Amino acid sequence: MQGNRSYGDLFFKPVLATMALTVIIILVSIAFELYSKSGASIQRFGLSFLWSSSWDVAKEEFGALPFIYGTLLTSAIALLIGLPVSLGVAILLSELMRGMARFTAVIGMFVELLASVPSVIYGLWGLFFLSPLVRTYVEVPLHKYLGFVPLFSSTPFGLDFFTAGILLSIMIIPTISSIAKGALEAVPAYQKEAMYALGATKWEVIAKAILPYAKSGIFAAAILGLARAVGETMAVTMVIGNQPSISASLFSGGYTLAAVIANQFTEATGSLYISSLIEIGLVLFLIALAINVSARAIILRVGYAKGMNMNV
Repeated sequence: MQGNRSYGDLFFKPVLATMALTVIIILVSIAFELYSKSGASIQRFGLSFLWSSSWDVAKEEFGALPFIYGTLLTSAIALLIGLPVSLGVAILLSELMRGMARFTAVIGMFVELLASVPSVIYGLWGLFFLSPLVRTYVEVPLHKYLGFVPLFSSTPFGLDFFTAGILLSIMIIPTISSIAKGALEAVPAYQKEAMYALGATKWEVIAKAILPYAKSGIFAAAILGLARAVGETMAVTMVIGNQPSISASLFSGGYTLAAVIANQFTEATGSLYISSLIEIGLVLFLIALAINVSARAIILRVGYAKGMNMNV
């Protein structure tokens, strides 16, 4: 037994270390492959690739700005709509319906089912149901009465930034709500009981004791939801209109980084065209990486500050 345990200890740690190292190697390999394959585009356009709005295949002029704009705008709309809804679901399941086990289990199951729906199914649902609904009952009235505002100035067609953002907000709800629910449930009971002992209502306990304590977890949930929205491909491709343009109007068609790769890569000819699409992938990779690194830095800073306060 002692010998077996020694052999187990001898190999267990190196095997696990190799597995962890493999993850790093895969990440570095992805970055290297994207950079090396986009060399022709980087050499031709340099940094101007990031702020050029031209995407003309015939003239071989390529720029990523319309796609960066579309990605950030739809992701921002998704987070603006999806975060409050997700937080509401998390509060309902973790605090307000804590004693109703069957009800919370059913709601939790449906939220998890949303996460398991393939993105192409979301795209079909968005194309045939959500888009006409949003155009008829939201976009047309907004354009009619608030058309003088640049955000609503374009004629609504239903396939635009706004519809894509709403669809993305639905897709990120399971991610944000499940992580936020875990963060809310991790709040120590004494935090709540101290507030109740002072005569606070349930809403006051949630607002002043639970949410402030769980803010780093909620922030992490929001960032992971944002990362999901930034990288989403098929569903957005089917409802955003696929026009490489930059417009202040939410009712204009647009494009995202992931969507242009999915739509054009299989038909791309010419080394510069293919290289430019791969550089689009590199930009998307770096944006996703920046979001995750920034989130980790902020969470660590918040956690450190909380630890300092607790020590005091």
